[in-house]
Amino acid sequence: MLVILSLCSASQINLQLRGLKLERQFDSTWVLLFFSCDLIRDFDFFPLVFAWCFFPTLGTIPERRTLDMLSESPDSSDQDKEPFVEVDPSGRFGRYSDLLGAGAVKKVYRAFDQWEGTDVAWNQVQLGRFSNDPSVIKRLQAEIALLKSLKNEYIIVLYSFWRDDEHYTLNFITEACTSGNLRDYRKKHCHVSMKALRKWSRQILKGLDYLHTHDPCIIHRDLNCSNIFINGNIGKVKIGDLGLAAMVDETHHANSVLGTPEYMAPELYEEDYTELVDIYPFEMCMLEMATLEIPYRECDSIAKIYKKVTAGVKPQALKKVSDPELKAFIEKCIGQPRARPSAADLMKDPFLSEYNEEEVPISEVKFQDAAIMFFSNYISYSFFLLFFGSL
Repeated sequence: MLVILSLCSASQINLQLRGLKLERQFDSTWVLLFFSCDLIRDFDFFPLVFAWCFFPTLGTIPERRTLDMLSESPDSSDQDKEPFVEVDPSGRFGRYSDLLGAGAVKKVYRAFDQWEGTDVAWNQVQLGRFSNDPSVIKRLQAEIALLKSLKNEYIIVLYSFWRDDEHYTLNFITEACTSGNLRDYRKKHCHVSMKALRKWSRQILKGLDYLHTHDPCIIHRDLNCSNIFINGNIGKVKIGDLGLAAMVDETHHANSVLGTPEYMAPELYEEDYTELVDIYPFEMCMLEMATLEIPYRECDSIAKIYKKVTAGVKPQALKKVSDPELKAFIEKCIGQPRARPSAADLMKDPFLSEYNEEEVPISEVKFQDAAIMFFSNYISYSFFLLFFGSL
């Protein structure tokens, strides 16, 4: 019997060294040992051997082996990376030369948060380009101040900002959405289910609802698929680029013409609008996500877009929407502002309520399954110890 236990111990150590994946290959060995003990009729040792036979993973730590291997052999790819192009004044954030995106005002580079070990976005503006237009710089400073005050999971997070007088740049660090903006992501993945479309839409509405119920109320005024960002690995979308956003008083009225023409609501052209002006471009985003076509693509000038929008002519892309429920949902929100629902109302719409965002994540399901298996094995183990220990 001592020989058998020695073999068990040796095999157990062997399993620890080999890791989790090979443990199950030795199940037959444990079963043979179990029945060998049964044949010997040595009931004093029977429960102990049973525990070793059917619970070979107890006491092993396969994860530790993996972590040790990672610590002993650092990722060679990190050694090949080019050094930072520049570092922020605090030394926390380092910028790479990789360009994530560029607009009329700023460039966005890939960067790294050395304190947290995460990727971030380094937004940089060359102030010299706008020395003759101080309104642009003022607008950027307003965006930074606005982002700093917002705390919501569906709004891009601002980590830090500073002005570099030596290079005459304005820099601010925001969280990085690994998959870029929603427009490019949607073009990359042509086959997207209605469930995914609903999921993205609900998250955008949650971000809008946060802005619109903020004190004071915030109107984005330039919502479109290039200003909505996504982490494709988890399907999380966030609203960004608040450079044209406006804080309004208790009347919730604003009166300046700003935005992207294809997404601008008719009342925006009339310079008298409320936060419901953001609902119109939200539906245009849904239209673009559904058809992969920018609204009013048939128009070759801003003047023609303005004429159609103010006349209530719907974009031709709407004819390509085959799902009647989606089409009705979009049409509900591109009509007159008085009949336009709020973001909170839209989240209660039957079209979106069919999607249950509170579904249990896959990782959580796996954890629950593992917990059930553990307690099930524990109960079985206790039962056999009690039963055979009384023999």
